[in-house]
Amino acid sequence: MDFKLVSKFQPTGDQPEAVSRLVQGVNQGDKEQTLLGVTGSGKTFTMANVIARLNRPALVLAHNKTLAAQLCSEFREFFPENAVEYFVSYYDYYQPEAYIAQTDTYIEKDSAINDEIDKLRHSATCALSERRDVIIVASVSCIYSLGDPIDYRTMVISLRPGKEMERDELLKRLVELQYERNDINFIRNKFRVRGDVVEIFPAESSDKAVRVEFFGDEIERLREFNPLTGDVLSELGHIAIYPASHYIVPRDKMEKAIADLHEEMEKQVAFFKEQGKLIEAQRIEQRTRYDMEMLAEIGFCKGIENYSRVLSGREPGSAPFTLLDYFPDDFLLFVDESHVTLPQVRGMFAGDRARKEQLVQYGFRLPSAFDNRPLNFDEFYSHIRQAVFVSATPGDLELEKSAQVVEQVIRPTGLLDPLITVKPTDGQIDDLISEINLRTEKGERVLVTTLTKKMAEDLTGFLEGYGIKVRYMHHDIDTVERMEIIRDLRLGDFDVLVGINLLREGLDIPEVSLVAILDADKEGFLRSGRSLIQTIGRAARNAGGQVIMYADEVTPSMEYAITETERRRGIQQRYNEEHGITPKTITKSVAEILEISTHKEDGKKKKKRYTPAERQQLIEQYTKEMRAAAKLLEFEHAAYLRDKIKELEGQGAGHAPLPRKSKRNA
Repeated sequence: MDFKLVSKFQPTGDQPEAVSRLVQGVNQGDKEQTLLGVTGSGKTFTMANVIARLNRPALVLAHNKTLAAQLCSEFREFFPENAVEYFVSYYDYYQPEAYIAQTDTYIEKDSAINDEIDKLRHSATCALSERRDVIIVASVSCIYSLGDPIDYRTMVISLRPGKEMERDELLKRLVELQYERNDINFIRNKFRVRGDVVEIFPAESSDKAVRVEFFGDEIERLREFNPLTGDVLSELGHIAIYPASHYIVPRDKMEKAIADLHEEMEKQVAFFKEQGKLIEAQRIEQRTRYDMEMLAEIGFCKGIENYSRVLSGREPGSAPFTLLDYFPDDFLLFVDESHVTLPQVRGMFAGDRARKEQLVQYGFRLPSAFDNRPLNFDEFYSHIRQAVFVSATPGDLELEKSAQVVEQVIRPTGLLDPLITVKPTDGQIDDLISEINLRTEKGERVLVTTLTKKMAEDLTGFLEGYGIKVRYMHHDIDTVERMEIIRDLRLGDFDVLVGINLLREGLDIPEVSLVAILDADKEGFLRSGRSLIQTIGRAARNAGGQVIMYADEVTPSMEYAITETERRRGIQQRYNEEHGITPKTITKSVAEILEISTHKEDGKKKKKRYTPAERQQLIEQYTKEMRAAAKLLEFEHAAYLRDKIKELEGQGAGHAPLPRKSKRNA
C-alpha cells in the first residue's frame, strides 16, 4: 500500500521548494541532507510530504519520549491509513544490573515495564515485517540490542482456515513463542484452551484477540473478537501470530547457543582459578549453569538479553541486532533536532561499557555480555542508507556531511523571527519586572532563562515578592509535571516561567511574547550560538515576539545568534510584503482549548465526596479513559485523569464513608 497524506493544508512558503529539493537529493543518491527549518516553519509537514512522495519506509529519530510522542501523534494525523508506530524504551523505571567493588555491593537489575509501550514496540516490529507503508517514530532506544529479525520472522505462526494442524501442535508452538497458557486471566501474551477452541491474545494487540476453532486435525474457523466482551469482530482468512518476545530463538539454535555458553563459562572459570579468584569462579559457574538450565527448559531466563550475541550466533565484538535491522535496505532516516539527538546517540555506548566491565571482572556476567549493548556511533552510521537531519540549528557534523542544506525560513502563518534587544546587566531585574508588567497587562506570557537552578529558584522567589505570578522549571521536574506546568502557563494560571536549559527545544507556546535571557554574555553550552537561537525561537509563535538579552558585552555567540535571526527575519518580511501576508499569533484550535479548559474548571469545583461504591466506579471509569488516552499518545489528558484517580483514592484512605444526602438537600 502507498502512503496517503491527509491534510487540509498544502505546502506553502518555502515548503514546496524544500520538499522538492529533499526528494531530488534522495532520488539522486545523496546519503545525507539537512533540513534547516526555523521554529514553526512546519518541518514535520515537510517530512510527511517527503515520505509521501518517496513512498519508502521511514524511521524518525527523536531525542526523548515526549517529543517522539508528539511527532507520532502528528504523523498519525497525516497518515491515518498507513502504519505509524511508536518505539521507545518500555521501562517506567529501570535500575540496571551493577556491581560496586568498593563496598562489595551487587545491585540486581530492577525494572517496571510499561505494558502499553511494550505492545507498541511489538506493533512496530510486526508492521515492519508485514508492510512497507510504515513510519516508526523512535527514541534512542532504537539503537539498543534487540533479537535477530530473521528468527523473529521465521518463527511466526501462520494460521488460515483449512490448514492441517493439530491443536496440541499449535499449543507447543505458542509456548516456543513465549506465550503463556492462562485459562483465567486472559491478557496480552497469553492463550487459553477450551476443548477444540484456542484463543490467543497477540503481543502487538491490546483490544483484539484471535479465536482458532479446530475440527479434528484441521483449522475450521478463524475469528477476531473483543477479549473483554467476547463479541466477534470479524471472520479471518489468515492471521500471523508473532513472537511474544523479541529475544526468540529456534530450538536448534538454542541448543548450539547453550553449548557455546557452556564452553565460554568453562574458559572464564579456568581464568578466575588461575588468578586465585575462587569466589568469582564459583559465582560465574553457578549463575551461568542456572541460566543455561532455564534456557534449555523454557527457552527464556532472567537477563536473557546478556546472552543475545551467543543466541543469535554472532561473532564476538560484532554489532548487536537493533530495530534498524528490521527495516528494509531502502528505508529513510529523519533525525529530528539532530544537534541534540546525534550527540546523544554517540554517548550511549561508553556508559554501558563502563558498567559491564565491573560485572564481568567480578564474575557476575560472562564476557559475551559486553555485546549486549547499544550501537556505537560508527555502527549506527553504517546502518544509515539515506538520512535527513532536521534542526533549526544543525551541528557541525550534519553540516560537514550533508550533500546539501535545505533552508526553510518562511512560516505558513507569516510570523517573523522576534526582534532582539541587548540591555546592560546593571538594573536588569528592575527592567525585567517592568517588561513583565507590560506583557501581563496585555494577557501575554513571559519566559525567563537563567544559568543555574539556584538562580532560577531565587529569581522566582524575588518576582513573587512583587506580586508576579511565576513558577520555575528544571531537570528535577518529571515529564508529566512539566507538561502540566506548560498547560497552566497557557491557561493563564501564572504569567512567567523561569527555567534553564529546558526552555530550548519543544516549548512552542503562542502566548509567549517575551523571552528574557539573563547573563547572555556568559559563554558556554547554555549561551552558545545554537543554544541562543533555540531560545530565541520560543518567542517566534507570537506576532509581537521580542527577545531581551541582558549582557555587558556582545560575545561571538550573541553576534552569531543576532545576525542569523536578523537575516531570517529579513527573508520573512520580504516574503510577507510580496504576498500581502499580515503575521498573526498562532491560536490553538477550539477543541483543544475546550479540552484543557474542562480540566481547569473541574479543578476549581468544590471536591465532592463519594460513597465507596461510587468512588470505585469512578476510579474504574477514569482508569479505562486514562489507558485509552495513553494509547492515543494524549499524555496530557492521561496525566489529568491520573490525578483524578489519585484524588479519589486519597478520599478513600482513612475516611469513613459519608452518609448520603437526602434528595431535599441534594
